[in-house]
Amino acid sequence: MRRGGAMKLDFATVDVFTDRQFGGNPLAVVPDARGLTSAQMQAVAAEFNLSETTFVLPPQEAANTAQVRIFTPRAELPFAGHPNIGTAFVLAGAATSAARPITNDSMIFEEKAGLVRIQLLRDRSAVTGARLAAPQALSIGENIASKIVASACAIAETDIDTRTTSPASPPAAFR
Repeated sequence: MRRGGAMKLDFATVDVFTDRQFGGNPLAVVPDARGLTSAQMQAVAAEFNLSETTFVLPPQEAANTAQVRIFTPRAELPFAGHPNIGTAFVLAGAATSAARPITNDSMIFEEKAGLVRIQLLRDRSAVTGARLAAPQALSIGENIASKIVASACAIAETDIDTRTTSPASPPAAFR
């Protein structure tokens, strides 16, 4: 991993939700992040400066495929959709990684928000994408006063349309 003062790290970049290069959502994937600290993962994600970078580690439970950690350039996320799709796509074609072998085109990723179940999608023998199940059902946190949201966003309270829903905090699992 380190050579002198430099770090050598295998990675892949992919474009998710597109059928062409340089389209869709870009993602960096480090298929074997063993030996990296959380601080190093954060630094690598900041260096890539993409919306997200994933780091693949061996699973903690043998029944699962991998532990996947997702970082933005500034913070770690408990879960995000496109990084899971892109990571599954990369692992499906990776010669080596920290993940367990994939069986029946199914994967289970261990993430901060819980287990993420993924099914690879194919066109004949080629992997073309993946479908995932979120680790938990959508939930809405406590309501936040419109006045507080308006102040935080530097807008007028009357600019917030509350006819169908009120501002709410993220669920506790995502704070």
